[in-house]
Amino acid sequence: MDEGKAMAAGEIVDNRPLAPGHYHMTVRLPASFADPSPGQFVMVREAGRMEPLLSRPFSVFDFHRRGEDALLELLYRTVGRGTGLLSGMKPGGALSVLGPLGRGFTMDPGIRRALFVAGGVGVAPLHFLLRRAFASPGKRDPGDAVFYFGAASRDLPASLAGLSGLCDLRIATDDGSRGFHGTVTGLLEGDIDGYDPGGTALFGCGPAPMIRALALLLADRPIPCQVSLEERMACGMGACLGCAVATGTPEGERAYRKVCEEGPVFDIRQILSLLSCEQGGP
Repeated sequence: MDEGKAMAAGEIVDNRPLAPGHYHMTVRLPASFADPSPGQFVMVREAGRMEPLLSRPFSVFDFHRRGEDALLELLYRTVGRGTGLLSGMKPGGALSVLGPLGRGFTMDPGIRRALFVAGGVGVAPLHFLLRRAFASPGKRDPGDAVFYFGAASRDLPASLAGLSGLCDLRIATDDGSRGFHGTVTGLLEGDIDGYDPGGTALFGCGPAPMIRALALLLADRPIPCQVSLEERMACGMGACLGCAVATGTPEGERAYRKVCEEGPVFDIRQILSLLSCEQGGP
């Protein structure tokens, strides 16, 4: 196993619903667990359970240390049997956690404005990135960050409490129950030409349709953009090749990269070929 990747025994501290089908989980890990970088993820399963066979991948929502413990926070939605079982676990429940895994975001210290664009639980890695970049004393000025968040309704924005005071938060809901009535990329489209491409960087995460819309919005705008892809994974370590996606090379050719190992964060312009083909959602 590569340096930094480790299987750790975790204990659930809290596992509470935020909205229908959406949960926030806090896991206590041993102090030896390595600090993840924003954009990295973990593979999680109930300890001792033989089925479902595969662990589930989750982006890190937050991570901090308290005394001798490391506390890992996850934001997830129930989409199948594995996440359904996790949602029913109580404080004290035992987990097996593999991580931290993958390649995360990089934020150039020279940028003057950071834009964050999240859809649904895609808020998780961007929440972690924003807090790492703006929450500590001596970090960036909160006025330098604009956070665009899109959800189906007003329920899920409860997950954004940790961003208070760290950014200019702009919310879009599909049903118009809070903020802009429409998609998060529709909200961003109304603002995008007001940002200086030379001093702005964009960071995104969300479902495939959102990433496609973001790619189209930036096609003729030279704002640099990194996105974290939501993709099904089996092993999380590049062995099974189940999460390979098509990317473009500098020579204009197609190459396949493993989201779990070479991602999940990519330059959005490297994956334009993926977004324009028949590839399905995550």
